[in-house]
Amino acid sequence: MTTVVRVPEEADLPDDEEVDPLTIGRRIRQLRAERGMTLDDLAAAVQRAPSQLSMIENGRREAKLSMLQAIARALGTSLDALLASEPLNERATMEIALERAMRGQTFQSLGIAPFRVGKSVPDEVLRSLLALQGEIDRLRDERSATPEEARRANVALRRLMRTQDNYFPDLEKSARDILAAVGHPGGPLTQRTASDIAGHLGFTLHYVPDLPQTTRSVADIRNGRLYLSSRVTAKGDPRTAVLQALSSRILGHSEPTSYAEFLRQRVETNYLTGALMIPEESAVTFLSDAKDARAISIEDLRDAYSVSYETAAHRFTNLSTVHLGIPVHFLKVHESGTITKAYENDDVNFPTDQLGSIEGQLCCRRWTSRVVFDVDDRFNPYYQYTDTGNGTYWCTARVENSSEGAHSVSVGVRFDDTKWFLGRDTPNRGVSKHSVEVCCRRAPQELESAWRDYAWPNVRTPRTLLATLPTGAFPGVDTTEVYEFLDAHAPR
Repeated sequence: MTTVVRVPEEADLPDDEEVDPLTIGRRIRQLRAERGMTLDDLAAAVQRAPSQLSMIENGRREAKLSMLQAIARALGTSLDALLASEPLNERATMEIALERAMRGQTFQSLGIAPFRVGKSVPDEVLRSLLALQGEIDRLRDERSATPEEARRANVALRRLMRTQDNYFPDLEKSARDILAAVGHPGGPLTQRTASDIAGHLGFTLHYVPDLPQTTRSVADIRNGRLYLSSRVTAKGDPRTAVLQALSSRILGHSEPTSYAEFLRQRVETNYLTGALMIPEESAVTFLSDAKDARAISIEDLRDAYSVSYETAAHRFTNLSTVHLGIPVHFLKVHESGTITKAYENDDVNFPTDQLGSIEGQLCCRRWTSRVVFDVDDRFNPYYQYTDTGNGTYWCTARVENSSEGAHSVSVGVRFDDTKWFLGRDTPNRGVSKHSVEVCCRRAPQELESAWRDYAWPNVRTPRTLLATLPTGAFPGVDTTEVYEFLDAHAPR
């Protein structure tokens, strides 16, 4: 914290006025230089050691009122002049700004020790150092995204996905090129093929028990080593972590400069991973045949390529509109009812906040994604028609478990497109009017009348509701832990 000098009444300034010792010191130096006095001259005039005056001029010592009055007399000026609010000259202003920057968090976090800003330091150097410090602070502010900024970035990205029907030709081409380079014949991508892709990109795979907890994998680019956890869970797919890490290298991702860029890179990585695991050419043939037979099934796509249901559902949204002519929507909903992922280009009316963000909103309890949690049969897919203000939609949904709890994953289409899917004969029906408050966000009148004045729930506030998102180029990753890990595992 910066020490301040409270200006006394003799200075004829307001009682609550506070002056920075660094500013006072620089003003003393400026006035001394204008009068052609050396530090020794001023020290002799006030009967103090030059070292004491130097510390005052550098803002490292708080001068007493009697000392300030003596200095003012020696300089032929008044105490008011020393404590004046007028700006210093440009050089002194830059010196003060750099001194403060060196005492701040930015320089300290970079490990830059404070140094003396002497007269020999050119003005251009001071300007450059201050510009660099300002740019670093700007990048830190961008990366320290508030929930509102994160939602804005997410909304912008989803609009781009909708504009392109969630299909990205350049990413599809990257997948084709890599699969051709390793001679993949199509169909399910094996663990061996994933290793071949790593080798093609110049990486060897290393499975370790001490992978940093905040990471899924760590790439040692210098030594061409990709580290993954040897503790893969029973439900985990070892191919996914490998391909996600390699996808970032294939796409040439550099350190993100904003949360929006970080989010875009993550979407690109997941897209390319899906395109490698479910190659476009063979998948389109598979889905086209299923459409001709009026038997499209996300479960069949999952089984044909040995992937998770969520991966198959995501991949279906990539290919459905462009290759099959079927608009589609996708939802991933936590068991609490919170929407964690969403995509739509079929005019379905999902709940949004004022920014247009779907993620983080409560899914209607009458929508397929919520109803499926109450279904006892977790072996078979659940199908449901739901009437909405935008028409009737059909959805297929499944519940999957993860370390973060149970999630439902659902894919749906408009009523007219249901004819292409298995499960279209389901008797399950629902009505969702979530745009109307009385649909499900407000309790039935009898319950509300009976309990509104007698209920007081203890709210479980989400951590990210009030806090900013984790800082850093890769939000939530402990870089010190990652660097220590790489240093410990690097070949000697």
